[in-house]
Amino acid sequence: MAIPDFQSIMLPLLKFCADRQEHTNREAIDVLSAEFGLTDEEKQKLLPSGRQRVFDNRVAWARAHMKMAQLVENTRRGVFRITERGQEVLGQNPQEIKLRFLREFPEYAEARDRHQQNRKERTSGEQEEEESKTPEEQLEEAYEVLRESLASELLTQLKASSPAFFEKVVVEVLVKMGYGGSRKDAGEAIGRSGDEGIDGIIKEDCLGLDIIYIQAKRWEDPVSRPEIQKFAGALQGKRARKGVFITTSRFCDTAREFVSNIDSKIILVDGQQLAGYMIDFGVGVATDGVYELKRLDSDYFTDT
Repeated sequence: MAIPDFQSIMLPLLKFCADRQEHTNREAIDVLSAEFGLTDEEKQKLLPSGRQRVFDNRVAWARAHMKMAQLVENTRRGVFRITERGQEVLGQNPQEIKLRFLREFPEYAEARDRHQQNRKERTSGEQEEEESKTPEEQLEEAYEVLRESLASELLTQLKASSPAFFEKVVVEVLVKMGYGGSRKDAGEAIGRSGDEGIDGIIKEDCLGLDIIYIQAKRWEDPVSRPEIQKFAGALQGKRARKGVFITTSRFCDTAREFVSNIDSKIILVDGQQLAGYMIDFGVGVATDGVYELKRLDSDYFTDT
């Protein structure tokens, strides 16, 4: 089944700690993932940041919301148990516990009202849909939307640029990724007649122990197998073993299949990947703002 949203986790989590014993976060995650029948792939799925598992994050926020409603309490770092109020709630045999249910408790309602003061103009449907996601998921979803928009803008600019400028961008991205040291020493845009389909070369490292040949195409149509075959032939003519074919469009499946079955190592980078590398390595983009996500340092408050 799909990974449940954090609201769907709340009742099973409360039932899990109905024995009044202390439980760790890890215990809860392991038991609940089995109860929901999650596959290994679903249990390991990460948030877009790659720093936390999706299910772990949702269990943590299910617990956090129930803690605000005083249904569970933290006894020490990473350990929690059910409260008397939580036991009373289970005694009511609720069919589900969601945010609307928690609002019955004044402590929770007060905390949520403070949080939602800036969201009054949203419809109830929009709020309910957003509240099914954890704050980290909302933040990272917004980040992904902004990133996708920026990537689209970058591709538009690249497609409108001159061939020489596009080749320069490609080499600069590879340099920023760590190939060849400085921009001056590492990249050489060839871009002249008789280059046999080679648009540039770059040293694999600062010492120039190996050379990587580059093909850069500002195309709208997908790159097909014949184009990759020509590039592979050009590499053989240079007695080269490595090449990177970069385009603003995408590659046909036959092109990808071809490079997987030849001796030469040819890496295919499509437009979306190129725009992503430009963002990640700071080529053609500027930082508009930096937001740090902080958490409580429990060790700081531990008496020694």
